[in-house]
Amino acid sequence: MASSRDRQRKLARAKLDRQMARRAATARRKRQIRAGIGSAVALLLIVLGSFWALGGFDRDKAEDTAAAETCAWTTQDAQANTNLKDVGTPPTRDLPTTGTRPMTITTDQGAPVTVELDLASAPCAAASFTHLAGKSFFDNTKCHELTAEGALRCGDPSGTGQGGPTYTFFSENTPDAPAPTPSADPSASASPSPSPSATTPAAPLYPVGTVAMIGGTPGANGSQFLIFFKDFSPAQPNYPIVGRVTGGIDVIKKIGAMETVDNGSGVKIKPKTDVVIQSLTVGEPASADPTAVPSAATPTPPAPSATPTVAGQP
Repeated sequence: MASSRDRQRKLARAKLDRQMARRAATARRKRQIRAGIGSAVALLLIVLGSFWALGGFDRDKAEDTAAAETCAWTTQDAQANTNLKDVGTPPTRDLPTTGTRPMTITTDQGAPVTVELDLASAPCAAASFTHLAGKSFFDNTKCHELTAEGALRCGDPSGTGQGGPTYTFFSENTPDAPAPTPSADPSASASPSPSPSATTPAAPLYPVGTVAMIGGTPGANGSQFLIFFKDFSPAQPNYPIVGRVTGGIDVIKKIGAMETVDNGSGVKIKPKTDVVIQSLTVGEPASADPTAVPSAATPTPPAPSATPTVAGQP
């Protein structure tokens, strides 16, 4: 028969075994919890790393980049060029990029000249005109040149050709250079020459009424612009087109016929009679509407006569 001491030993041993089993189970649970937390943290780090790699944390930067891609304004040093005028810079985001925008140029030479700015093809140039007009940048300034290309040059408050705002922007909507003329084919001499009526002249790159930017250097545009009173087709176009005249082209042609004098550098390009822009304003954007009725300011081409005209007869 087992003694009481042996029974106590067995009970103590059983108690110790139960304690060891509970401790082992607790340790296993702790290890499982730690392993689960570690896996969750690792998964979270992987997700966050992928999100960061895809630019998920650069939302503001992405928005700023998208805005900068619309229009980038390059700051110019007004101390290096004292002809520049600091009026701030246009906005870089939320700019209209469809439809057109009306611009009105009032000079001392006749009726106002109305222009249609092309927001789709030249949104940055249109934004610049809008900003500068809002600062009265062009008001009471002189158009200082009648160019050899057949255009009136305006937009420089200093009248030197070196003035403008303290920013520049890249060219938009510059026409493509015309295709080179095919070389003469010796066999073509045996063929009869086509009649003059069979040859259709190419449309001018800068037709009368074109409004284009002109910078101190090509591609660095500021406030100076050209209004063409003659058709112009250069071999290498450099002037980005911003719009077209819709009314008052007769005023521009009258100015284009003015006598020119020396501009102070030995070149006769300055109008003898001052041409002053009294005000330049830009209106609200207008969406393109293909069903809209043509403006009264835009002349409608006359309908062809039903009776052909005979040479020598009225």
